[in-house]
Amino acid sequence: MKSCRRWCRLVGCGRVNIVDQIALRATAERPALVADGVTLTYGELLERVSVAAAWLDRCKGFRQDGVSRVGLACGNGVDYIVLALAILKAGGCLVPLAEELTAAERQEIIQRTGLCGVVTGRASGPDWVAFEMAELKNEAEFSTFDPAFIRFSSGTTGRSKGVLLSHGKLRERIVAANAALEIGPGDRVLWLLPMAHHFAVSIILYLYHGACTVLGTAHLAAEILETARATRATVIYGAPFHHALLAADQGDYRWPDLRLAVTTAAPLQVETARDFRRRFGKPLVQGLGIIEIGLPLLNTGGAGDCPTAVGRPLPAYDVELRDEEGLPVAVGAVGELWIKGPGMFDAYVSPWQVVDEICVDGWFATGDLAVTDAAGRVYLRGRKKSVMNVGGMKVFPEEVEAVIDRHPAVRRCRVIGQPHAVLGTVPAVEVILQAGEMLAARELIGWCRGFLSTYKVPVRVEFVNELPLTASGKIRRA
Repeated sequence: MKSCRRWCRLVGCGRVNIVDQIALRATAERPALVADGVTLTYGELLERVSVAAAWLDRCKGFRQDGVSRVGLACGNGVDYIVLALAILKAGGCLVPLAEELTAAERQEIIQRTGLCGVVTGRASGPDWVAFEMAELKNEAEFSTFDPAFIRFSSGTTGRSKGVLLSHGKLRERIVAANAALEIGPGDRVLWLLPMAHHFAVSIILYLYHGACTVLGTAHLAAEILETARATRATVIYGAPFHHALLAADQGDYRWPDLRLAVTTAAPLQVETARDFRRRFGKPLVQGLGIIEIGLPLLNTGGAGDCPTAVGRPLPAYDVELRDEEGLPVAVGAVGELWIKGPGMFDAYVSPWQVVDEICVDGWFATGDLAVTDAAGRVYLRGRKKSVMNVGGMKVFPEEVEAVIDRHPAVRRCRVIGQPHAVLGTVPAVEVILQAGEMLAARELIGWCRGFLSTYKVPVRVEFVNELPLTASGKIRRA
């Protein structure tokens, strides 16, 4: 029964499993993964995936009909990649369970997606914990999408959503993204991000296009650069945190093989972009990844002059900034970012809502507020739900946080709105200090006044030991 379903997906129904597509395109002897000095070819990787998929096929509780939703709880590394691809190859729908999830958060995902089980352990000897798979309210409709992934959004301003992505939509978005990235068999991509949060339009993309992924396990600049030197890495995919560490390195390795440095997952600061380019002679290219869409914006053309932009739309995408009435805004004016293009998600799983009920004539409202310049580059300003109205003036918490985070005594902060009888709302800030640092509230307020308009300066400073974060490490707003 299962083999028939897979053959139907591969040929008869026009649906092709993404792992089968990778296998059809792969050159068996070419390197696919490098980790801890060991190279795995495409042939070796796909053989491991086939063995793990056959094991999953025999697991009690893995459904014989429909599409099984399978959780994956595994740390970064080759095992994660093998097990994730095995779930997809076996006809399952992959639901990543990040390591940092609390027991309550993990249980909520299990319940909301109706998992049939969770895969843990190593690819050479995985473990299977079976559940009584709960039926979704729209189980039959769910199965028609040929589901590949369910990824939960960050939930920075409310309850996270389960974003459903089919095999077909996954292929669409990695092809669209690669029109700008131009990843190919000659590339060796140095990977530093958590796989539970970044996998589909990254590692799947690299494998699909025949590149070699180098799995970096260290986070010290000297060790990262030694890995880059040893593997002759051509691309780095990381967060501003990684790039700032690399830019501060005092060594003499100039990374001559580097052709593309992509930064994502958090806003890029001007200082980090400047220092990285000075150190390695290459600009940092910021991109905007959106779970519902993929990678619609990448700053490949303007990273040198305008590093804080997320770039122009990739060729396959249309982008508009609209006001609250849904009308386009002028250049330089703030508007909500709307995007239209291939690879759009199929549905929200919990509660169930298909994409056609969410989009307007194919356009998706991202909830991000942004501006454009005369060259059409997009600059993010903040989230629509988090913006504060201070006496009729808009204040973006992200802008104030960026200023405060630059203070040498500050490790991290969160700007929130505080009710005010006259102004409606005024900004306040919660601050975590660097270890061993001391800072008075008035000093920090004085620092803000040097960079911000008066109405943006926090009126209250509270020093805290921790901040509420999402599972992906973003600031939780409410």
